[in-house]
Amino acid sequence: MHFNIRGENIEVTEAIRAYVEKKVTKLTKYFNETPNSEVHVNLKVYNNEQSIEVTIPMKGLLLRAEERHLDLYAAIDLVVEKLERQIRKHKTKVNRKFRNAEGTKHMFANGTEGVSTALLEEEDDFEIVREKRFDLKPMDTEEAILQMGLLGHNFFVYNNAETGEMNVVYRRKDGKYGLIAGTN
Repeated sequence: MHFNIRGENIEVTEAIRAYVEKKVTKLTKYFNETPNSEVHVNLKVYNNEQSIEVTIPMKGLLLRAEERHLDLYAAIDLVVEKLERQIRKHKTKVNRKFRNAEGTKHMFANGTEGVSTALLEEEDDFEIVREKRFDLKPMDTEEAILQMGLLGHNFFVYNNAETGEMNVVYRRKDGKYGLIAGTN
C-alpha cells in the first residue's frame, strides 16, 4: 500500500503519518495479498474538530470512510473500524453470492478472523421501513433547494426542467449544497 496523506489546517507530523500507516496497514489481514493501491488520507481540522477521510481504490472495490472526533487519534481508530466493517460486509456478501465464481471473492483471505457470524449477518441486513412514491415535478435547481428547505429535509429529488434528467440536491455537512445529476 502506498500512502498519500494530506493535511488541511493541520501539519502532518511523522507521528501522525506513522499512526495512520500502522492502523490502515492492519486492514491487509483481510486480503490474500497486500493490495497494491494508493491510500488517500485527508486530515482536516475545523473549529477544534478533527476529521479524517480515507479512500482506498482497488480493482473491483472502493473502500471509503470518513469520521469526525475531537481527538485526531480517536478519529483515525474510528475510521479504520468503519473500513473493517465495510470489508467484512463486502466479503460476506461476495462469499454468499459467488461461492464458486471468479471476481473479488479471491481478493479476500479465508476465514473472518474471529468475527462472529451473527455480526456479519446483522451487517448484511438492509431493512426498508418506509417507502414513498411521488411524481417528480420539473423544476430548476434553485427551486428544488427552496422546496427542500420548506420540507425541512436534507435532500430533495426532482426532475431537472432543463435536462429532463432526475437530479438530487442535498445539504452538505458544511451547510452548502450538493447536486447529484443523473445521466443516461
